[in-house]
Amino acid sequence: MTIRKHVVIVGGGFGGLSAAKALAKAAVRVTLVDRSNHHLFQPLLYQVAMAGLSPAEIAAPLREILRRQENVTVLLDEVVGIDVAGKRLSLREGSGLEYDYLIVGSGARTNYFGHDDWATHAPGLKDLDDAVEIRRRVLLAFEAAEREDDELRRRELLTFIVIGGGPTGVELAGAIAELAAFVLNRDFRRIRSDMTRVLLLEGGPRILASFDASLSEEAERALRKMGVEVRTGALVTSIDARGLVIGEQDDVPSERVAASTVLWGAGVRASALVAALGVTCDRMGRAIVAQDCSLPGHAEVFVIGDAACFIPAGKDQPLPGVSPTAMQQGRFVARQIVRSVDGQPREEFAYVDKGSMATIGRKRAVVEVGKLRLTGLLAWIIWLAVHIFYLIDFRNRLAVMLQWAWSYVTYKRGARLITGGRLEPGAPATTLDVPPT
Repeated sequence: MTIRKHVVIVGGGFGGLSAAKALAKAAVRVTLVDRSNHHLFQPLLYQVAMAGLSPAEIAAPLREILRRQENVTVLLDEVVGIDVAGKRLSLREGSGLEYDYLIVGSGARTNYFGHDDWATHAPGLKDLDDAVEIRRRVLLAFEAAEREDDELRRRELLTFIVIGGGPTGVELAGAIAELAAFVLNRDFRRIRSDMTRVLLLEGGPRILASFDASLSEEAERALRKMGVEVRTGALVTSIDARGLVIGEQDDVPSERVAASTVLWGAGVRASALVAALGVTCDRMGRAIVAQDCSLPGHAEVFVIGDAACFIPAGKDQPLPGVSPTAMQQGRFVARQIVRSVDGQPREEFAYVDKGSMATIGRKRAVVEVGKLRLTGLLAWIIWLAVHIFYLIDFRNRLAVMLQWAWSYVTYKRGARLITGGRLEPGAPATTLDVPPT
């Protein structure tokens, strides 16, 4: 009896799930390990954070997704160590796993650039827990402002700062502005949308730096039209429970900005697990991989997605850490494993750039595909169609499509639930004064 090779996949994100599905008909055993029991559609996390969608509408259980794939076993566990030489993983709960081939798609975490203490006051947006916490803080700020009599404190409560002018930051800032404009006037009595202040801070010279300059300019114009204050060249030097400080630059003195809610979208780095591989990493903590996405000197180990630094042959810049990269790499490494099992030579990974897009708000988006540049309503429709198409299954697509249609017609946000924290008797009226740790 032939013993099938064992493929272990770490991470059920875009890359790991794509690899698992691509191995459906391969003569191998597959074990998918993830510390969450669901696959998350990260591009729509900001919609959960801004009460546009509920968590279940952008996530699906991994076991449900892979239930018909008989060669896959799903383990809810966390990999805490990797013995590359011994081809063995250490698990937090289980006894460990031995593998013949390993695919590491452990994703990324928020990067505070040496200021990890800022995480308490400026949460990032990487998983559902982050999204629910951000939603809680934003909605609690509105609630606290409704009962506040002091004008200065109310202004602080209704000031929202987003740090980072990439797609995540732009989407968050635009969504907060829309939430204030379309919800406050209807649901609250003592506060109005014109009391809300939304700041988007970017340390570089322009927002959406990975896009064409014309699209960056259009995105900034659209945000300003929505009431968002966009400030480039703004470097944050400290963050606390009552706001932040923008450092001195070009003879401009440092500035203190009071705000109850600060959100972080300024950067990511590879998960800490990548360091356990004991290989050379780039400044973002990503493992530098060969042209077949394997580790140099360990052809049986592949690293993909946000965990990998893949520099195409003849290029000097790594591929972007976006979902299309991870999905293409996941399918590619699955094919290379099959080729290796069959005794065939491996191929080199060739990325197909399908373009970039970011939404700014209702009927506002930017799309860049090759030399094609689109803005406004048409770009927004394309953004909607692409995101619905790539959702996990038909149930999610239908739910999101109906929710978006309802929100579009009624201007209502149906997931405005304050969860994740509890107001106990005798506790402060709002947790905004002492953000949760």
